[in-house]
Amino acid sequence: MRHRIAVVGSGPAGLTFARVLHRHGHPVTVLERDPARDARPAGGTLDLHEGLGQLALEKAGLLAEFRALSRPEGQAMRILDTTGTVLRDWRPRPDDRANPEIDRGQLRDLLLGSLDVQWGRGVTQVVPAARDGDGVLVRFADGRQETFDLVIGADGAWSRVRPAVSSVTPHCTGVTLVETSLDDVDTRHPGLARLIGDGSVAVYGVNRALVAQRSSGGHVKVYAQFRGPQDLHTNVDPVDVEAARSNLLALFDGWAAPVLDLLRHGTAFARRPLYALPASHTWTHVYGVTLLGDAAHLMPPLGAGANLAMLEGAELAESIAAVPGPGDLDDLDKAVRTFEERMWARAGRWATITMAGLEHLVSPDPSEALALFDEVQPS
Repeated sequence: MRHRIAVVGSGPAGLTFARVLHRHGHPVTVLERDPARDARPAGGTLDLHEGLGQLALEKAGLLAEFRALSRPEGQAMRILDTTGTVLRDWRPRPDDRANPEIDRGQLRDLLLGSLDVQWGRGVTQVVPAARDGDGVLVRFADGRQETFDLVIGADGAWSRVRPAVSSVTPHCTGVTLVETSLDDVDTRHPGLARLIGDGSVAVYGVNRALVAQRSSGGHVKVYAQFRGPQDLHTNVDPVDVEAARSNLLALFDGWAAPVLDLLRHGTAFARRPLYALPASHTWTHVYGVTLLGDAAHLMPPLGAGANLAMLEGAELAESIAAVPGPGDLDDLDKAVRTFEERMWARAGRWATITMAGLEHLVSPDPSEALALFDEVQPS
């Protein structure tokens, strides 16, 4: 009899885990609180790195399909100062596949494939198993409950699975992000289309940053970022669109008019204070429960988190598939424990890097952002 395995969350981590495990012939239950796959917008775009996200897709047998969907030109990056002067304008080579972009919705659909996701299964609590017990107990929002041999929490920053292994909760980084969107930018806002280019444009000021990033189909996500006290954060009201726009324009007062047009033409605003888990976050191993991605190591959104989450999902699935089947539960537990040790070491390094990166990118000294770009960007 196969092990009863459930993954909570249908984001990149959970779906990659499920696809790789399914590819190895192992059944897995995917539990997702959203009522349907299209219940909410999938978000903007992700750059998948060689050796991280792309390696995970290779393990899932999806790398060729990813390459057909991805946008290598989306790696282009332009940096301006607050006067609108171009400081850097980096464009990838035609054959550059280091970090191509893909829309989050396209990636989700690619990973979903024919997976059987149980939609509308919001998890409220996970109760670990005793070694001689009946399994890990999962309680659902509708009052039902079910047991599994292994439960993987891939349910994000505010994971309902995490309390089963760790009492640590995310802390605010002091940086708030306000997201807005531009649609049909090439036809409706050709000047902004030229400003953004094929990929992204970033503008850095004193404790402020504006980043605009292309998705496919002429869609652009704009991210206004600012550092300051909590009462400053509350001045941006995402419910009242015009009030939010006015407050954001005041925060970025004095910046070049073409840059501020990124905010003037935004269609809606969503406020997202940035939270993180400690870079050193680990936990005492718990029999039958583990975590992936943001649930395990929430870090600033600087391109590493989703990549790590996908690779972790793929690696954990391969570790489980390698357990002699059906195998003893202790063999399964040993595979999970070994995986956790590897995950903690790698995630800790990346969490330290991304926290330092956020300090540089939203900084009292805008030159720190430029220096960071020059450090990481290939010549």
